[in-house]
Amino acid sequence: MRLNCVLIAGGKWHDIDFARLELLKLLGEDENIRVRVFEDYSNLDAIRAADFLVTYTCDVIPSLEEQEALRDYVKQGGRWLALHGTNSILRFLENGSIDAPRWAPLFMETLGSMFLAHPPICSFTVSPTGVQHPMVEGIEPFEVVDELYLAEFYAPVEVLLDTEFEGTAGRFVENQWKKQRHPVLYLRQLEKGTIMYLTLGHCRGHHDLQPMVDYYPKVERCAWEQPIYYELLRRGLAWAKDSS
Repeated sequence: MRLNCVLIAGGKWHDIDFARLELLKLLGEDENIRVRVFEDYSNLDAIRAADFLVTYTCDVIPSLEEQEALRDYVKQGGRWLALHGTNSILRFLENGSIDAPRWAPLFMETLGSMFLAHPPICSFTVSPTGVQHPMVEGIEPFEVVDELYLAEFYAPVEVLLDTEFEGTAGRFVENQWKKQRHPVLYLRQLEKGTIMYLTLGHCRGHHDLQPMVDYYPKVERCAWEQPIYYELLRRGLAWAKDSS
């Protein structure tokens, strides 16, 4: 049976080309999946017709009409695998700090969370929370080098993987964080549909900080360098396409 997927891969400050290609490779492992690829949420007809939605973005802000359509898509039974910076809005301030303005509340409430900050890329331990779900069956705690996402939550979510953090978050306005657990993988139920959000997966190439930096010296692949991340992506895609 044919399955229609919409993949939205676009935005700033990340190697979107790399992430898009890797996700298309994984989607291509199932010959029944047909994929339409976009850089933003503007093709609402394609989204409404999709059997499932996959997003890898950073600072891609849907219009109000698009936010309402995304919410309706999920409420009516859609499945949405949201990755890494999907819930991010970033503004670089004149004083050198980075703000995460709350400009799209409907979008973030639909996702269940909004990115606020992360410490510099570091190694941290990701652990299952004990919730029984095929996404985390047999998964043991693992170390990963990535951006540790610190977020604000707007809806009840079921956390499958999390990590602990206490400290400062680099140049971000929301800089001081007390010791607590932070979701890394969660489910957000919205009426008949569900969003699965996985915060891991930062990537950046030499040219992805332009115009701020003409040439970024270090290629960053983070969790993409670890087999466990591809295992989680494969499981996430299997979950997304199984709308039964």
